[in-house]
Amino acid sequence: MKIGLIDVDGHNYPNFALMKISSFHKKENDTVEWVNHIEKYDKVYMSKVFTTTPDIRTVIQADIIERGGTGYDIKKVLPEKIDNCNPDYSIYPVSEWYDGKTAYGFLTRGCIRNCRWCIVSQKEGTIRPYGDIEEILHGMNKAILMDNNVLACEHGLLQLEKIVDLKCRVDFNQGLDARLVTAEIAGLLSKVRFIKNTIRFACDSDESFESVEIAKDLLQTADFKGIISIYVLLTEDIRECLSRIMNLDCLDWKEGRRTYKISLFAQPYIDFTCKRKVPQWKSDMARWCNMKSLFYSHNFGNYQPRKGFYCREYF
Repeated sequence: MKIGLIDVDGHNYPNFALMKISSFHKKENDTVEWVNHIEKYDKVYMSKVFTTTPDIRTVIQADIIERGGTGYDIKKVLPEKIDNCNPDYSIYPVSEWYDGKTAYGFLTRGCIRNCRWCIVSQKEGTIRPYGDIEEILHGMNKAILMDNNVLACEHGLLQLEKIVDLKCRVDFNQGLDARLVTAEIAGLLSKVRFIKNTIRFACDSDESFESVEIAKDLLQTADFKGIISIYVLLTEDIRECLSRIMNLDCLDWKEGRRTYKISLFAQPYIDFTCKRKVPQWKSDMARWCNMKSLFYSHNFGNYQPRKGFYCREYF
C-alpha cells in the first residue's frame, strides 16, 4: 500500500500518532510519505491536534482518508496494534526545532483532575500507566514527556526514580501538578536532570497559587538548583489574571549571591468548541508577559498596543 500522512497543525512539533502510524505501516512493508497532492494514495491519515487549526482544503487523492486527533474527534484513539508500535522518528528531518536526538512519549495517560478548561479527563479518563522510560528513550539520552499528571500515579513516581538512575535528561512539557508535591517528591525532583535545567508547573487560578508557592519552597529546601517555569493560564477575569502574574513574579528567591528566577509563560485559554473568540486582552497580556523586555519596562495598564483599550475601567 501507498500511505500518505498529513500533519494538519504543521510540522513545528512531532506528531506522536503519525509517527506510530508510520512505524506500523513500514512493518507491513507499505510505502509511507508525507502527502504530495499531485500523487494518489491507497490511504491517507490526517491528524489534527487543535480544534482551532484550519482544515486542509486542497484535494486529497486517496481511496481512503482517515481523520484523527482531538481537532477532529475527542474520543477517537489509535488501534492497539498501532499504539503499541515505537514512533518512527525518521519522518521528521533534523531541523532548528527537532535535533534528532530527543525521544517523545508518555509514561502515563489521563489525569485525576477535571479542570473546566482542560479536556484530558474527557479524552483519556483517569490516570493510568502507559509507558516505560527505557522504551521511550530507545537508545537516546533525553526525552520530552507529554504526561498530563505524572505525579498522580505510582507508576509515574517509579518512573521518575528510574529516570534518576538512568541519568537521562527529561522535560515534562505539560507541567507538573504543584498540589501533589511533597517533601519526598521535591527531593526526587531535585535529583532529576531536566532539559534546560527547567522544571514546569501550572498556575491556572488564584486557588493554585498557594500550591505553587509551597512547591517552590519544598524544592528550595530540597536544594533544587534550576529554573522553575510557570504556565499561567489566562482565563476570564482580567484583574485576576494580572494579579496572578504579578504575585508569581514575586516568588523569586536568593541563596547567597545567586537569585533563582521564576519564569512565567502566559497562555490564553481557548474555548475547545471554538464558539467563542479569544478576547484581544488575553493575546495582549500573553505578549506583554512573555516578552520580558516589555514585562520589566511597562506595567500592563500602560501597555497599549491598541490605543485607549486599557482604561480606568480595568485599572
